[in-house]
Amino acid sequence: MIDRYTLPEIGKIWSDENRFSIWLKIEILASRAQANLGIIPESAIKNIEEKSSFDVDRILEIEEEVKHDVIAFLTNVAEYVGEDSRYIHYGMTSSDVLDTCLSVQMVDAGNLIKSALEELIKVVKSRSSETKNFVMIGRSHGVHAEPITFGLKLAVWYDELIRQLSRLNDAIESVCVGQISGAVGTYDHLSPEVEKYVCEQLGLKPANISTQIIQRDNHSHYMNTLSLIGATLEKIAVEIRHLQRTEVLEAEEYFSKGQKGSSAMPHKKNPIICERISGMARLLRGNAHVAMENVALWHERDISHSSVERVIIPDSTMILYYMLRKSIDLIKNLVIHPEKMKENLELTNGLIYSQAILLSLTKKGVSREEAYRLVQRNAMRVWEEKIKFETALGEDEQIINYLSVEEIRQICTIENRLKNSEYIFDKLGIN
Repeated sequence: MIDRYTLPEIGKIWSDENRFSIWLKIEILASRAQANLGIIPESAIKNIEEKSSFDVDRILEIEEEVKHDVIAFLTNVAEYVGEDSRYIHYGMTSSDVLDTCLSVQMVDAGNLIKSALEELIKVVKSRSSETKNFVMIGRSHGVHAEPITFGLKLAVWYDELIRQLSRLNDAIESVCVGQISGAVGTYDHLSPEVEKYVCEQLGLKPANISTQIIQRDNHSHYMNTLSLIGATLEKIAVEIRHLQRTEVLEAEEYFSKGQKGSSAMPHKKNPIICERISGMARLLRGNAHVAMENVALWHERDISHSSVERVIIPDSTMILYYMLRKSIDLIKNLVIHPEKMKENLELTNGLIYSQAILLSLTKKGVSREEAYRLVQRNAMRVWEEKIKFETALGEDEQIINYLSVEEIRQICTIENRLKNSEYIFDKLGIN
C-alpha cells in the first residue's frame, strides 16, 4: 500500500496538517490584502497574523457537526483569534481557499515528481552510454528482425522521457493558478487586488477567469500528463519483463541477497517491480479518465468533482512518484547479459541479414520483386533445414551469379549493419 507514510516527502504535501496550513496562509494573506486596501483595520490584521492557528483534531471534530470542512476550519481559527476573526474570509467563498490550496499542492507534488523524473533520465542516459555497443536482436511482432544494441533501446526510452519532462513542465504551469474571486467568480464582495496579492505571495498566477472554481481542464491536463508518464514507465517495465523471460534472458531485475521469488518454487526470480509498475500505470490511466469527467460541471459550479479529486489527485501523484523511484532503482541495478544477447542473435542462423542481401541484389541490377523471391526462398530453407543463411545463399546458383561468396560474407557481418548507430547517439547527446 502506498500512503503518505510510505513516501513521506510527497505524502506530507497531502497531509491534513499541510492542507490546513496552506488554508491558513491563504486566509491571512487575503486579510492582509484587505487591510492594505483599507477594508480591514490594521489592528485587526495584526491580531489575525499573530494569533491565527488551528488544531487538526478540533477541525475534524467540528466538521462532524457542521458537515462543512471550510466552516469547521474557520470556526477553529476563530477560537484562537477571537473577535477579529469576523474579518477572516471576508467576501470570500470556500472554493477560493480550496482551489488555491489545491494548486499549491499540485505544483509542489509536480515539482517533486519532476526531480525524480530528471534523476531517472540521467540514469537511463548513463546506462544507454554504457551499453551502446551491446549488440542484440531487434524484434518486431515479437519475432527476430535485425540487429540493434541495448544502448539504442535505452536511448529510445531516454528520448521519450525527455519529452515527458517537457509535458510535465507544461502541466505544472497549467495548474500554477489561484483564485480569490468570490461566489460565482465576479469579485462582487472582493477587490481583484486581493487575488493578485495572494497569488503573488504563493507563487501562483491569478486565473484569467473563474466561476467560483478554477476550471477543471487544467486539472485534467495535469492528471493526463501523470498518466502519460506512467505509460512510458510501463513501456519500459513491459520490455524488461519480456527480456527476463527464461527463453530470452537478455536482461533482468536485480535479485537481492535473501530475496525470495516464489513460495512454492525456490528457483524463481520474477520481475516483480516491473509487474508492479505495469499495474500502477493502470491506476493512473483510470484516475486520468475520472479527471476528464470532472471538466463538465453544472452551471458555474457544483461539487461532484470535489470528493473525487480528494482521492485521485493525491493518489496519482504518490503513485507516479513511487513508480519513478522504483524505475530509478530498476534501471540503475538492471542486470544485463550481453553473452545471452549474442546467443539469441545467432538463433536464426543469419536470417537477420536478409534485407542486406535483398538490397545488395538490387544494386547488382536484380528487380526488387525477383531479389525478394530469391532471398525468401533461401530464408525458408534456413527455417526448415536449420542451416546457415550464408550456406544456403552460397549454394544458390542464381544468387551466386550476382554475389560472390566473399561478398555474401562481408554483407553478413554485424559491423556493417550498425555502422550508423553512433550517429543516433550523437544526435541524442549520449556519449
